[in-house]
Amino acid sequence: MKKFIAEFKEFALKGNMIDLAIGMIIATSFNAVVKSIVDDLMMPAFAFIFGKSDFSQLVAFAEYAEDGTLVGGIKYGMFIQNIVNFVIIALCLFIMVKVMNKLKNPKPVEEPEEEAPAPKPDDIVLLEEIRDLLAKEKVNQ
Repeated sequence: MKKFIAEFKEFALKGNMIDLAIGMIIATSFNAVVKSIVDDLMMPAFAFIFGKSDFSQLVAFAEYAEDGTLVGGIKYGMFIQNIVNFVIIALCLFIMVKVMNKLKNPKPVEEPEEEAPAPKPDDIVLLEEIRDLLAKEKVNQ
């Protein structure tokens, strides 16, 4: 039993577990921020553009009970709503990750590199080799 408790203590207090716990807490808070962006900023813009802020009530082949409640049908509006939410959330996450990466790793000021000289054409290289060989042969005579 002592071994089990020691192993559990080691597991629970590892840096990875604490990092994971902090990540989960931040993710929960981040979820509230993203949900607010979607519900409070983006969906009113969609309502202005499309005339509807919520597509979830759109139904094809709807069947209603006598009291007016929806009994059946194809809820394509909910599918559209989920796609819109996914795209908005993915866009928000993409932008936030890009901003956080820029804040985390600011681009250092780079000094301009000297450009490497362009390679010489093959005929020039061949002519230089011939010149060097002739000069070497002349010295040896």
